[in-house]
Parts: sequence; C-alpha cells; structure tokens
Amino acid sequence: MLVSLPLLSWLASLVGVAQLQPVTVTRLVVREELILRVPVIRPRAVRRIEWAEKKGPKCIGSDRIVAAALGDARSVDFLLSDRTRIRARMDDDCPTLDFYGNFYIQPEDDRVCAKRDEIRSRIGGSCRIEKFKRMVPKAL
Repeated sequence: MLVSLPLLSWLASLVGVAQLQPVTVTRLVVREELILRVPVIRPRAVRRIEWAEKKGPKCIGSDRIVAAALGDARSVDFLLSDRTRIRARMDDDCPTLDFYGNFYIQPEDDRVCAKRDEIRSRIGGSCRIEKFKRMVPKAL
C-alpha cells in the first residue's frame, strides 16, 4: 500500500519556500513494515526565523509528518500537519549525514520515537534519534 500525504499550502509561508514544488511524505508498507520517505525542503533566505527549543514529545505520529527541514549538522526539523515544528536531535556519536535530498525512517509502528528509531540517509548512513524538541519562534 502506497499513501502520499499532500503538502499543505500553508507550508510555503511557514518555511518561506520560494517555489512550491510537489513535495510529499510517502508511506510504504511492505509485509507489515512501515517505511517513510521524507522530503527535505530548503527555505528561501528572505526572512530568517530564529527558533527556541522547548520540551518535546517522546514520539510523533508518522501520519502527522508533512516535510522536513535541516536544523544543523546533528538535527532535522519535522514540519507537522498542525503547523508545529519538532526538532529531532541525533546521538552525539552520529556522523554528519547528507539529508539534503530525502531521508528514510523505518519505525516499528505508526509513531516515530526518540531513543528507538533511526533516520537513514540516501547514501546509507544512519543516526538514532536521541530526543525531540518542540520549536517555537523567538519573539523579535
């Protein structure tokens, strides 16, 4: 079964994407195994938003993930369907991975959880998610 989640129109204004191209998170179930292919979007540099990290959840529903953006060398920000942004912090021993195209997550169930699931790059490297942080825009 192949299910695509549509990228909502508000995403363009949320992350400042110059031209919105068709971007979808693809869920593929093979023999009761879930694999998520998450596209990485690149925000344009018109208005840079500074983010503050707050306590995050232990797990997020895989059906809530709409896209991802690069946080820094050891983190990936998930953009969720309810307009929230959750940062996945990787283990300290995680090498810097190339997540610029897409990456894959293979959760045990319909949730992506810290201290359990890994993010895999297209070139074959992987890093375990250490924790999630809820991101909120800093007041100017």
